[in-house]
Amino acid sequence: MRRNIAQLMQQAQKMQENLQKAQAELANIEVTGSAGGGMVTVTLTGRKECRKVRIDPSVLADPEMAEDLVAAAFNDASNKVDSESQAKMGAATAGMPLPPGMQMPF
Repeated sequence: MRRNIAQLMQQAQKMQENLQKAQAELANIEVTGSAGGGMVTVTLTGRKECRKVRIDPSVLADPEMAEDLVAAAFNDASNKVDSESQAKMGAATAGMPLPPGMQMPF
């Protein structure tokens, strides 16, 4: 029994190290979302901090459309960050089953 607990503790420690590494990697990535066929692009970091917004000048003629395209591009970038995060966190917890519904990072 003690051997199982020690093994479980080692797995938990390795998982924690992997999670920290994955979080550091995520902090350094940048993803770009786009809308309107690339007329609006938004670049976010892995922490969902906005780094850049590019708007084609032709979009500015219609402010309402510009607002919608910026929101859509941001949401696209945000979804890409989420996908990247799930992939990295999933790899970090490989071999260590988590209870259903538990999301990473904690």
